[in-house]
Amino acid sequence: MFLDIIKSIIFGIVEGITEWLPISSTGHLILVEQFLKFENVSPEFWSMFQVVIQLGAILAVVLLYFKKIWPITNHKENAIKPTGILSYFDKNIMNLWGKILVGCVPAAIIGLLFDEMFEALFYNPTCIAIALIVFGIAFIIVENWNKHRKGAKDKNSEITYKDALMIGVFQLLAAIFPGTSRSGATIIGGLLIGLSRPNAAEFTFYLAIPTMLGASLLKLVKFGLAFTSAEIIILLIGMIVSFIVSMFVIKFLMNYIKKHDFKVFGYYRIILGVIVLAYFFIN
Repeated sequence: MFLDIIKSIIFGIVEGITEWLPISSTGHLILVEQFLKFENVSPEFWSMFQVVIQLGAILAVVLLYFKKIWPITNHKENAIKPTGILSYFDKNIMNLWGKILVGCVPAAIIGLLFDEMFEALFYNPTCIAIALIVFGIAFIIVENWNKHRKGAKDKNSEITYKDALMIGVFQLLAAIFPGTSRSGATIIGGLLIGLSRPNAAEFTFYLAIPTMLGASLLKLVKFGLAFTSAEIIILLIGMIVSFIVSMFVIKFLMNYIKKHDFKVFGYYRIILGVIVLAYFFIN
């Protein structure tokens, strides 16, 4: 039990770092699990754990961006209507949530229909390594192309519903291929359609809330809530650690991309992908 708690802490650290940096949290969790397997849990629990641990990371986004995403307002000038029930809702934030939900549609539909099939086909070290390399190259190409472009959209309000849907299509790639990185795919999509780096990253954080919440609830329902006391402790510890680490990582990323591009993450992905392929080829 003690060793499983230590492993849960390690998984929480990995999740908190890799969920928000565009290097694939699911891919890293699967790879780390090759060397640090839980001893007293079922395979079904592990399948659920690697998704539900993300709830801690979601909470970090909610707390850090609460003022930007909480739709209830006391300022009637910002309300949808000056009187009635709609007078309590901020029109700009509700508009943002509309775009967030539109961006979640592609992954939600395909994920519900084919989640188990994708997991069986692609949740393995080889597919993860290939996805790491391919999207690492994509980051470098997109950033080289993006640095010559001017007039990027810097605010959430400039994102259209069409933009949100396109970003959602990129998010779908991460739902299919572990190692792609949900944040990586959506950031690339955002850059391609004209968002600034901070705006693309911030909208990616918002998309994570309903996307990861929905995925976590789906996994919990499939698991059946039949937890042992040891499994509850392991899951809670992983979530708490991922929350704490995420708070620092999100702040770091937003400060970093104000002065730097995403190419360093592209190089990291390529190097890691090559190492993974070499390791599992040799073994």
